[in-house]
Amino acid sequence: MGPEQNKTAFSLAASWFVRWVLNNKAVSVLIILLLIQVNILLLPRISFIFAPLLALISVMGLPLIMAGVLYYLLSPLIDWMETKKINRLGGITIVFVVILALLAWGVTALIPVIREQSLSLLENWQDYLASFIAKIDTFFESEFLAGLQEQLTGEEGGITATITDQVGGFFGSTVSGIGNVFGIVSTTVLALITTPFILFYLLKDGHHLPYHIMKFVPSHMREQTYRLLREMNMQISQYIRGQLLVAFFVGLMFWIGLSIIGLEYALTLGILAGALNLIPFLGTFIAVIPIFIIAIVLHPPLMLLKVLIVFIIEQTLEGRVVQPLVLGSSLNIHPVTIIAVLLTAGSLFGLPGVIIGIPAYAVLKVVLVHLFKWYQSYTGMYADDYNPAPKPLVSEKKKKKLLKRKKKIE
Repeated sequence: MGPEQNKTAFSLAASWFVRWVLNNKAVSVLIILLLIQVNILLLPRISFIFAPLLALISVMGLPLIMAGVLYYLLSPLIDWMETKKINRLGGITIVFVVILALLAWGVTALIPVIREQSLSLLENWQDYLASFIAKIDTFFESEFLAGLQEQLTGEEGGITATITDQVGGFFGSTVSGIGNVFGIVSTTVLALITTPFILFYLLKDGHHLPYHIMKFVPSHMREQTYRLLREMNMQISQYIRGQLLVAFFVGLMFWIGLSIIGLEYALTLGILAGALNLIPFLGTFIAVIPIFIIAIVLHPPLMLLKVLIVFIIEQTLEGRVVQPLVLGSSLNIHPVTIIAVLLTAGSLFGLPGVIIGIPAYAVLKVVLVHLFKWYQSYTGMYADDYNPAPKPLVSEKKKKKLLKRKKKIE
């Protein structure tokens, strides 16, 4: 066998091996996992390459996020104005003027009240918490609960001490978190100054961004890439608009309800409830903890019943009216998946992870679905050859009952 024949045989064997690897599910998965692990292993060794990018993100991250959120809120309004023969620049100007007017009204009317209530609440919070813990101690010192407590713990003061430690630790971390928030005032001020300029250009030219991105994508991939970007944009926009609108209505309902029953700090507690509602499932329940504490400490037991009624009404309106109208089922994510994402993101990234975990998962899901479809069409390994017999819409037993009923009628 000559050299040319050896080369031909080697190329045939190599091509057969490559085809065998690509058409073998187990081998393909193992190679992909190996490549991912190699990338993860090498990334820390070249982290210095990303230092300028991280510095840029630390400076521009917050204003970009704030401008992006406002863009998704205001973009539909600008588009609607264009349908009414108002050019885009004119619509943006009108929106900015309205926002400035609302900010001016808020600074003169709402901010002083919020500031006064917030400062008073922070100054008196330790006293409220101490009084609340003392009332818990008194409650557990009753004869019945004292006996039950000794049976459960085998020692006196076990349940009370545990609850006291847990409540104190939770609110201690909350107060320290508030202190950290006040420590980044300069960054927030810089973001507030920068955000309007970024928002203006996003509203003006943001709808052209996908077409500019398409210029850097190969021609045969442009249609699929555009579809991917459109679905990602839809998921993010629906989630941001929905969550912010729900949070606004939740804060408004708490403010109105607490004001009607005469609870102190109603406006501040309503704003806190709306902000914490951005945390799915848990936010509202965390928000009612300080509301119940203030109701127990500053008012007779009847106020606690009123607060409970306000909470039940708010939850009913939120679950039956607000969320179905605003959110619907746009994300199409199972509740168990949402809980798992929240727990994982919160454990890895803390509060920011809890807030952005769901939209990040929704975007990642869209990307992975498109990647799998491409891999499926490229390899042909996942042909839809499983077609189980469809279940009958009406069972045989029910058919017999219907036939008997029909015969009786006839």
